[in-house]
Formats: sequence, structure tokens, C-alpha cells
Amino acid sequence: MRILLIGGNGFIGRVVAAALKRQGHVLAVFHRGTTTAPADVDEIRGDRNQLNASSDELKRFAPDVVIDLIISSGGQAEELMNIFRGATRRVLMLSSIDVYRAVGISHGTENGPLQEVPLTEESELRRGLRPYSPESLQVMRKISPWVTDDYDKIPAERSVMNDCELPGTVLRLPMVYGPGDPLHRFYPVVKRIADGRGNIIFPDALAAWHSPRGYVENVAAAIALAATDDRAVRRIYNVCEEPSFSELEWARKIAGQMQWEGKFVVLPVDRTPRHLLKPGNAAQNWTASSARIRRELGYNEPIAMEEAIRRTIRWEQANLPDPAFLSQFDYPAEDAAIAGQHE
Repeated sequence: MRILLIGGNGFIGRVVAAALKRQGHVLAVFHRGTTTAPADVDEIRGDRNQLNASSDELKRFAPDVVIDLIISSGGQAEELMNIFRGATRRVLMLSSIDVYRAVGISHGTENGPLQEVPLTEESELRRGLRPYSPESLQVMRKISPWVTDDYDKIPAERSVMNDCELPGTVLRLPMVYGPGDPLHRFYPVVKRIADGRGNIIFPDALAAWHSPRGYVENVAAAIALAATDDRAVRRIYNVCEEPSFSELEWARKIAGQMQWEGKFVVLPVDRTPRHLLKPGNAAQNWTASSARIRRELGYNEPIAMEEAIRRTIRWEQANLPDPAFLSQFDYPAEDAAIAGQHE
């Protein structure tokens, strides 16, 4: 197949491109040109925020499938569908677990009772649009420059899934970890263990909080599968590992692979150092079900979780994050909180 990747040069996109190349597909990557494109693919340079300006070149590639990895808004989705209607067989967009109402309740932007988990593709979506504040969007753009001021995957999903002429597929992604993770999700635990900390603190609410996760190569395998299997036409799929684990359970898995012999200490929120607290309602878990993609497309993770964790730890140890990440560490405050536990 001929497959066009829009934004296929980032953390997830490069791994998707590699997976599709192994399957023998012909690829083109549309990107800004700020980094080197994957080897052995056609390269089309342009701005995702001005997709129409590159429409002739994009259509000249004549893709069978278009995968948009960085779609940010309903307006971008409409533009995408208008360009490729009649020029491709299908569009696949990457969405997020953040479309669900449970996430809005967790963030405190929606009222009401806790949502039932696990979240399925039929679970209630957020009632409010544009879920992030301008300040939050500025932070997001430091990690993902493609995020726009009107970021919201819900209207984007509607445009892609409701087009009468051009079929769409939506994949709702979890928290993705692995080599290249711009959020360095494992780093807080890996660094503390590497620094020889004997105790690692978790606030009790966060320790019990469950979220959906996925290793980058496994998520890429799901994307490649859905893009090349016609059974995915006009379908929405959650992509995540199962079972879901709490934050404390994840930390224990990392610690086990690093052979750490220290102790995790769970403290009440009012006795936890402020730099370790996270905003939001941790009583609302984000546990999601990926049963549909497993049942309908036969999806299974090619990389076992233990190996995925080992690979991610090695990458974290070899690739230090931006110094801004160091605000997550205040060892004197953590030591004082531990000492206060025994008073």
C-alpha cells in the first residue's frame, strides 16, 4: 500500500513508519523538516497548520491511506477530509483518551459523579470542548509543537468519522512511554533509584490512581494494523495495555527491573511535599478497555511489558530530560516528610 504519514517524524510517528516499512508498504512523511526524516521514505515538507498549501503535492503521492498523527482540532480535520476526499481510500487519525468525560471529571473541568471504568469506546465523552486552559496549552506546545489554541480531539473525531464519502478510523491512544518519550514518564522513579534514594514517596490518592498506558512500539503496531486492515473502516478503537496498573504498581515494576531494594512510602496528601502533588481528582480513574481492537482486528502487543520497561529504563538513563524536569525533585523536603512519618 501507499501510505502517507502526516507528522510522521516524531516520537510515535517514526516508530509507525518503521513498522509499516517492515511490512513492505511505500511511505511518504509530511513534516516541517526540522529533523531528519526516516530513511527510505518519500519526504514532503510543509506546515500542518497550512495543509491546503501542500495539498497538490500530498495528493500527487496518491496514498491509499492517510494517517494523521498530529491532528489537533475540528478545523484541521475538516481541512484534511476536504483535501483527500476522492484522493485516498481512508483516513486514520490519532485521538486520545482525553475525549472521555472521565478525564474532564479527573481534571475538574466537568461536574457529576465518577464515571464507570474501564472506559470503552461507548463511554460518555466530555460535554465541554477545549479541555485545556491557555496556560496548559503553552506547556503542551513545549512538548508537542503541533498543538493549536483550539485543540480538542472530539470535533476532530466527528469530522473524520461522519464523512459520507471518505471513510475514517479513529485510534484513542493512552499515555505512551518508551525510548524517545518527550514527557520522560519513567524519569521521576528512575532518577530517584539511580540517585540511591532509600525511600520514594507517593501521595495516597496518586498511588492508587489507574491510567491507560502503551509502549511506543506496541502502539505503533496497533496503528499499522488499523491502517492496513479494512475491518477498521469507520471504527473507533481504544489502544492500551491490559490490565491497567496504578501509579504505585508501575513504580514497583520499574524498581523491580532496576533491582532496587528501597521502600515506597505512601503518605496522606496533607503530609506529602508539594512538589509531589498532582492537580485534579485522583478518585476518577482512567482505566480503559482495548477489547474491541483485540477482538475485531486480532491486535496483540509484539513487545512484552517487562522488555518494554527495560528498554525504557535504559533510554531514560542515557537521555536526560530538560533541566525544567528537576522541579520534580526536592530531596530535603522528601527526607523531612519521611522523618515526620516516624514522629
